[in-house]
Order: sequence, then structure tokens, then C-alpha cells
Amino acid sequence: MIIFGCKDQIASRKGFLDLFIFLIFQMKAFTTKAFSIFRLFKEAVKGSEQNFTEGSINRAIFLLSIPMILEMAMESLLAVVDIFFISKLNNNDAVTAVGLTESVLAIVYSLAMGLGMAATAMVARRIGEKDQPGAAVAAVNALYIGLIVSIVITLAGIFFYDDVLRLMGASESVISVGSGYTQWMLIGNITIVALFLVNAIFRGAGSAAIAMHSLWIANILNMILDPILIFGWGPIPALGVEGAAIATNIGRGAGVLYQLYYLSGEKGVIKIHKENIKIDWGIITRLLKVSAGNIGQFLISTASWLFMARIIVTFGSAAFAGYQFAIRVIIFTILPSWGMANAAATLVGQNLGAQKPERAEQSVWKAGFLNMVFLGLISITFYFVSEPIMRIFSSNEEVIRYGAQCLKIVAFGYVFYGYGMVIVQSFNGAGDTKTPTILNLFGYWLFQIPLAYLLAVQFGLGPSAVFWAIAIAESVMAVVAIVIFRQGKWKGVKI
Repeated sequence: MIIFGCKDQIASRKGFLDLFIFLIFQMKAFTTKAFSIFRLFKEAVKGSEQNFTEGSINRAIFLLSIPMILEMAMESLLAVVDIFFISKLNNNDAVTAVGLTESVLAIVYSLAMGLGMAATAMVARRIGEKDQPGAAVAAVNALYIGLIVSIVITLAGIFFYDDVLRLMGASESVISVGSGYTQWMLIGNITIVALFLVNAIFRGAGSAAIAMHSLWIANILNMILDPILIFGWGPIPALGVEGAAIATNIGRGAGVLYQLYYLSGEKGVIKIHKENIKIDWGIITRLLKVSAGNIGQFLISTASWLFMARIIVTFGSAAFAGYQFAIRVIIFTILPSWGMANAAATLVGQNLGAQKPERAEQSVWKAGFLNMVFLGLISITFYFVSEPIMRIFSSNEEVIRYGAQCLKIVAFGYVFYGYGMVIVQSFNGAGDTKTPTILNLFGYWLFQIPLAYLLAVQFGLGPSAVFWAIAIAESVMAVVAIVIFRQGKWKGVKI
């Protein structure tokens, strides 16, 4: 019995020792993996020249998407910070003026993003072909186009800023409170165009970290200046809602100066000097041809949002304010996902340039799956905490109710949209802008807007019907985009 007892003890001790050794090895493997991810994250944030046409696709997605996600989070934070401080004025007219102005500025964003996607596609293709001088020439001529566009919008801001608000259905009280904000944002549109466009150039070159750094600068300044200029501080008078516009333009302007400093230096992949600043009409023509599709698809979607805003505003300031707060939160969560989508677009462009279409397609499917998982988790979060989120922006129960309702309903389409947005950006990265344009035209104008108007106005279902129309339309468009992408015609597009 004693012998058997000793054997049992020895066996027990040996089993415990084996388990202990196993746990030690598991902890070592976990620590090594965690350290490897942290090191990769640090490399992504710091930024370095990378060849994304070779090696691990997962590593390429990580290195590109992390700075792009952070960049887009910073861009969305600009809008959230503004609306947060403006909401403290406790003036629904001020919030309405900002919301209507942002709806109009969405056209500026569309122009900047459309031209930016063309620049990303062309720069990425040249980088994939190992033609860095050609990439720099494409970048310079894209900036020329952006400058002309911003001058036209600035003139509209100088002379027609109050008419813009009237066109959007603003009341005279809204115009009196918010016309200064509208004027400053339209005149300062060059900071929006430049920030989007130069960052698109950096993304196409694979230097996503530089784009992220410029948004950090813009956000830090905006967060510091917003409360000072809105509410006043010391000798600085309280400028109200107009102060938010000034703060945003100063912040974005500082980010643009950082971008130009980096472009004119010797460190980056894209180097702009006096040798390559000449106008190349051939490049401009190609950029306009590619960007026409991009701008078209963004304008189609943006104009549809203008119509959605016009439908919502008919239900009163509380409904519109709740909608605006919710949309800012939605943008805050979706823009980081655009970072993943932009990463896929860059990988598609560079790998097509390197004659590796299958690698380009694999990159898209992997990025799409990761994006779908991310937005799926966000939608679950919105379902449970939508009201507490809205209470950050308002104490008005009616505003909170509409905003929470919008968050919950729109988030139902997040899972499909997460995949779809990657697919759409991948078409653009390949230079196939026709497919997303047609998709947007049918999805928004022939489906979403009629559905929203029919349910909300004709059937009298109110603002919730508009929210459902958004979720349904985005989901349907995502599924159609995936089906078309699988056909593979985008692989043969030349730019």
C-alpha cells in the first residue's frame, strides 16, 4: 500500500510538473506573440517605407490599416468634438445650422475624396511599377486640380453663404445664429480639400503613418481652440458657433502645413521639387477621367444625404438635432472602417501595378472580413448603449429619443456595410470607378430616397422610417457589390 501510495504521489507530482511546464511554454508563446503584435503596431504608427506587393498579406493589411484607421478616427473626431462643444450652447438652432452646413460640406468632402481616390489609385499603381518619379508627377497635378476646386468653393462661401442655408430649408433664426459658421467653413474649404488630397497621396505611396500624423496635429489644435473660441477665455471673446469653424480651420490648416513640409523634404517616397512641379496635361486628363467616377459616386451618395436631411428637418428641430448627433457618432465609428477600406484600395493598386491580381483579390477578402467583424461589434454596442451615448450631447429627452433610435436602426446594416465598403474602395483602388458610381446611383436615388420618402412622409411613419431606409439600402448595396466584385472584371482596368 505504501509503495502504491508513493507511486501515486510521484505520478501526481509528475503530472503537475508537466502541466506547469506546459503553462510556462504557453505563457512564453503568448508573450512572444503579444510583443510581436506590439512591435508591428509601433512600426505601423511610426511609419516606414514598405513593399506591400510581397510577403504576408496579413502583415501588409495590418501595417497599412492601423495608421489609416487612426487617421480616419482623427478625421471623425474633428466633427464629434465640434458638435460636442456646440451642444453645450443649449441652442437647437445652432446645432441645426451646423448640421445643415455639414450636409453642404459633404459635397466638398465628395470632391476631395473623389479626387483623392483617383490620386491614391494612380500613385499606388506607379509605386507598384517601381516608378517613383511618375508617382510624384501624379501627386503634383492632383494638387493643382484640388486648388482650382477649392477656389471656386471659396468664392461661393464669400458671396452666397446665407443663401446656402436657405436652400437647405433653414429658418431665419437658424440663419441668424449659424450663417457665420457656414461662411467660415466654406471659405476655409481649402484646408479640407488639401488635407484629404495629400493624405490620399500618402496612402497611395504606402506612407499611411504620415497621413495619420497630420490629423493628430489638426485634432489637438481643434480640441484646444474649440472651447476657447466658442465660450471665450480671458481677452478672447465668446464667438459661439462661429468659433468652432475658426478652430477647425486653424487645426486643419496646421495639418496641411505639416503635409507640405513632408512632401518637400527628402524622407518620403513622394518627393516634390522644382523638377516635377510642371503641369502635365496628360496626367491631369487621366486624373480627371478616373476622379470623375469617384466624384460622381460620392456626389450621388452625398446628394442623397442632403435629401434625407431635408426629409428629417420637416419633422422639427428636435428630430433633426437627434439625427445630427447620431450621424456624427455613426461617422465616428464608420470612418475608422474606411481606414481598412483605404488599406485594401492601396493594396489593390500596388499589386495590380506589380502584375499580381490574385494577391490583390486575397487582400480585399481578408480586409473585408476584418472590417465586417469590427462593425458587427460596434452595432451590438449601439443596441445597448445608444441612449447613454446621446446623453453626452443633449439633455433634451425628445432629442435623445430620436438620436438613440437612429443609432439602433442604422447599426442593423453595419455587418453588410463593413464588407461592402471595402469592396467599393477596392473597385476605386483598381481604377474601376464606373461600377461603384452605377451602384450608388441605383442604390441611393432609385431605392433609398424613394423608400425613405414613401415610408416617412406618404405613410406617415416619421423619422424612424428614414433610419430604416438607410439601413436597408446600405445592406442591399453591399451584397450587390460583393456579387459584382467576384466576377473579377476590375483586374483588367488600366490607368
